[in-house]
Parts: sequence; C-alpha cells; structure tokens
Amino acid sequence: MNWGNKLILVFIVFAGLMGTLVYKCMNQNFELVSKEYYSDELRYQDKIDGMNNANKLSDVTIFKGAEQVNIQLPKELAGLTIKGEAWFYCPTNSINDRKILIDVNDENVFVIDKAKLAKAKYLVKLTWTVGADKYHTEKPLSL
Repeated sequence: MNWGNKLILVFIVFAGLMGTLVYKCMNQNFELVSKEYYSDELRYQDKIDGMNNANKLSDVTIFKGAEQVNIQLPKELAGLTIKGEAWFYCPTNSINDRKILIDVNDENVFVIDKAKLAKAKYLVKLTWTVGADKYHTEKPLSL
C-alpha cells in the first residue's frame, strides 16, 4: 500500500468518525427545567414574594409513610381556604414530574398516594394562595 492509499484511508476513517459523532449528537436529549422558561422568568418576582410570605409562617414538613406522602402546611393557615398545587419536580427525568392540586384535610395536611409517584428524588415545589396572599416553598423528597 502506497502513501496515497494510506491518505485516502485516513480521510475515510476520519469522515466515518465525524459522521458517528454528528449522529450521536443529533440524538441527544436535552431537557429544560420548564418548556416555558421565558414566561416563567417574567413571573419570578411572584415566586420571590411567595417565598418571603412563606418564610413568615411556620415550616412546611413532609412525612413519608408506607403507602402515602403527607405534606403538613403551616399551622397558622388551619381552617382557611387553601388553593394551589404541588409540583413534584424530578431533575433527572421529566417523565417523573407530577403536578397535583393541593387538597388539605382538617389538620391542614395534604395527602398524596405514593402510587402516583415514581421512585426518584424530587424537589417538591409548593405554591398556594390564601385569599389574596401567595405562598411558595420548595422541599427535597426521596422515594
């Protein structure tokens, strides 16, 4: 084999490796935290105000049971009408994300069946309103 054939072989191998690299890069899945991140950024001040309001209350606690997850909202809100949602955000896989409307019982506890959630690490983002006041807090959860 002369030097011309070796040079052509090097170019063919190089083109094959570059084609493989381009193919793998085009099939890579890049997940964003939110599909509407521009509009979420515009509403970020509401989140900051909600965190400040939530910091004025007692802490939100999460208890894991065998069959369910209990989220205890601040005791100062007991007996008040609470509307909002819990976003179980899984940073590693968006398929595991769940948004569930908050429905508290008489003890101000929000109960979620574990069957609705996959076994993963979550960041529970709670956003709720009581009257005109908005609240927001985030807590880690591992199932």
